[in-house]
Amino acid sequence: MKSLRNSQDVDEILSRIDLLSPERPRRWGKMSAHQVVCHINDAFRLYTGVITVAKPGFPYPSKLLKWGALLVPVRWPRGFKTVPEVDQELGGTRPVEFKQDVADLKGRIISFTQIPESFVWPSHPYLGVMSGSEWMRLGYLHTDHHLRQFGA
Repeated sequence: MKSLRNSQDVDEILSRIDLLSPERPRRWGKMSAHQVVCHINDAFRLYTGVITVAKPGFPYPSKLLKWGALLVPVRWPRGFKTVPEVDQELGGTRPVEFKQDVADLKGRIISFTQIPESFVWPSHPYLGVMSGSEWMRLGYLHTDHHLRQFGA
């Protein structure tokens, strides 16, 4: 299974990010490519506890949802609502300068992959308590999902 613990998978993700441009059309959803760059960056900030989010308004976290999201070999459904703090039209980071935002994202992904095993991970708002390996898997899958959104 692909994961940001695997250097080949990291290289793949970083190369695919380079395919994005502000003009690249989306295949689904509402976000622009620039908004997606900021959204993914915000997600990694959430994953490492740099930002926190309010708990969702329905019964989460779910072990079944975590199992399905991280281990079932199917692509994620489109249109899953994110938390406001990483929604670029609500509380997420606003796009500023595309090249700089891309550089920030790539740097954050590289830093994320270097987090030691001893790191105390925050609880995910939907998936609950997760191991480092699960966070690395989520980081890959979430980024992959949005890169596919733009054909990258």
